[in-house]
Amino acid sequence: MAYEVVIGLEAHAQLLTASKMFCGCSTAFGAVPNTQTCPVCLGMPGVLPVINQKAVEFAIRTGLALNCTIAPTNRFARKNYFYPDLPKGYQISQYELPICQDGWVEIGQNGTAKRIRIRRAHLEEDAGKNLHTGIAGASHVDLNRAGTPLLEIV
Repeated sequence: MAYEVVIGLEAHAQLLTASKMFCGCSTAFGAVPNTQTCPVCLGMPGVLPVINQKAVEFAIRTGLALNCTIAPTNRFARKNYFYPDLPKGYQISQYELPICQDGWVEIGQNGTAKRIRIRRAHLEEDAGKNLHTGIAGASHVDLNRAGTPLLEIV
């Protein structure tokens, strides 16, 4: 019996926006831990997310560069996870209707062009960061990164 090896990659690209995916908190790197948070990115009850327009624009630009079809409408959903650095208990992401799909990128292989399929590129938010320095045996959570816009390319 012959097998065909198929290798898939999933890449997360952090989008260089000034604010987070669903709130106005800064995405500047290197700030004092937990100083770039708000009720939205912490998932407090009663708050509502507002999408970052610049992140959507960057996703569309990337999708066009990857020869994707850009969806006229798309949908976000909550993916439930339990991670210490994800205080909401969920990540807002796209699955059913991603912003970009069915694309390709062309590479050279042995002097000929080869197309590599891009199944989808969708927007989502990043989690926080666990810190394991300082007091021995203790860990801390920095939520400054929680909510930072990501484009997941599959």
